[in-house]
Amino acid sequence: MDLAIRGARVVDGSGGESYRADVGVSDGRIVTIARGERLTARRVLEADGLVLSPGFIDMHAHSDLALLRDPDHSAKAAQGVTLEVLGQDGLSYAPVDDRTLSEVRKAITGWNGDGSDIDFDWRTVGGYLDRLDGNFGGQGIAVNAAYLIPQGTVRMYAVGWDDRPATPEQLDRMRQLVAEGMEQGAVGMSSGLTYTPGMYADDAELTELCRVVARYDGYYCPHHRSYGAGALAAYEEMVRLTRSAGCALHLAHATMNFGVNKGKAPDLLALLDGALAEGADISLDTYPYTPGCTTLVAMLPSWASEGGPDAIMARLRDDATAEKIRHHMEEIGADGCHGVPIEWDTIEISGVSDPGLAGCVGKTIAASAAQRGEAPWTTARRLLVNDRLGSTILQHVGHEENVQAIMRHRVHTGGSDGILQGYKPHPRAYGTFPQYLGRYARELGILSLEETVAHLTSRPAARLRLPDRGLVREGYRADLVLFDPETVAAGSTFDAPRTLPTGIPHVLIDGKPVIQDGRRTDVLAGRAVRRSA
Repeated sequence: MDLAIRGARVVDGSGGESYRADVGVSDGRIVTIARGERLTARRVLEADGLVLSPGFIDMHAHSDLALLRDPDHSAKAAQGVTLEVLGQDGLSYAPVDDRTLSEVRKAITGWNGDGSDIDFDWRTVGGYLDRLDGNFGGQGIAVNAAYLIPQGTVRMYAVGWDDRPATPEQLDRMRQLVAEGMEQGAVGMSSGLTYTPGMYADDAELTELCRVVARYDGYYCPHHRSYGAGALAAYEEMVRLTRSAGCALHLAHATMNFGVNKGKAPDLLALLDGALAEGADISLDTYPYTPGCTTLVAMLPSWASEGGPDAIMARLRDDATAEKIRHHMEEIGADGCHGVPIEWDTIEISGVSDPGLAGCVGKTIAASAAQRGEAPWTTARRLLVNDRLGSTILQHVGHEENVQAIMRHRVHTGGSDGILQGYKPHPRAYGTFPQYLGRYARELGILSLEETVAHLTSRPAARLRLPDRGLVREGYRADLVLFDPETVAAGSTFDAPRTLPTGIPHVLIDGKPVIQDGRRTDVLAGRAVRRSA
């Protein structure tokens, strides 16, 4: 055998009780699980006192360009993440033509940077997946990656940025793009229904695209239309829509935020339980923190974003239109802010594209405005214009009781929603998985260790239809994590968000050491994980 892992406490991902065993690996797969037998191999890893589990699957990642630019990628590798799901929230970089690529790069600069350091030598989903496989001189990428077709990008490609129904010809083109993406290896389709232009699609349009996804046994992953004033109705809409389409549903960063939803997680869980009892195929992901993270421009009302980034900038520069935007955001409640009037003391700047604006980072819009002696909207407007819409924010609107209630649910999985850009990113980008293991399993006992590992491994693997990942089983891929259950913890905090976790000394992908003795190796074992035929 290539590797023998000796004396580990195996938490195998099934949710069942742990057991002590030696595990043997050859040719990237688990070949032997020996209880009471001491294995030998060319390389031996002594694991006494450590838990051996499957690699963690990040069901909601924004590493679409980070995996191409950063061979280290310790933000995820050091957490024990061995697979990330990209193409989230309806906006990413395939499928595109030249026009769409230029527009989407501007639209999500706050998530991934402007991409000026990337050679965008692909235009299709298959081309992007091939690029992941062949990156860094053909070596690959730091961790494995699966891809969701971004519905907003597809609409941008076929329809543009207009808030109007698609013509029959445009709908046919969108169906074709989704089908091609699924055939080329995507595992499903995502939407960002509070982001333009994806939010301009009505239910009939989304249903038609979900029917295409269903033909390929994929799943639909919506960031739905509201996490605030209309949250429960937005969840109901997604359940109804996917059941009509016969498509599996995975709810992205599923939570109930803002004051109107304090203590209302049971309402969401009752909705899901009812649909599951009737045979619906539903799962969800969450991150174990209360604040959210997105871009500042996402807070604007959708009408102010129609036409794309250049049109947004023109509206912000016009005093009369800017005042209309302010009125909508502060007094009515913009759909970009989930139908809730914006509270500027909850909006903290976490990153800027222009280094000259770094002084804004770590302050709320309200605090920055008070320092300047001006209205908060004046500060926000100036930042949007000067940073060319590239600013990211933390939005402090979550509720701990909702977070805990949802993570207990039987269809729950883990997703970091980790945005790696910015001077002060959300600590979930570096800490989600050890936060589950350390704070919520060991310290708070919200879930047992065995349950927690199942939420982070076998459940997401089942949603992705991956037949040989997510469990410690003979014949399965040797994507494995060794961690100390007594010390594993997120190092990242809101003050020091890029601090790596503790208590995770070893991470293997395909049996190769990605993290060894707590340090990142130079191994690039990650590849594109394509939909199973």
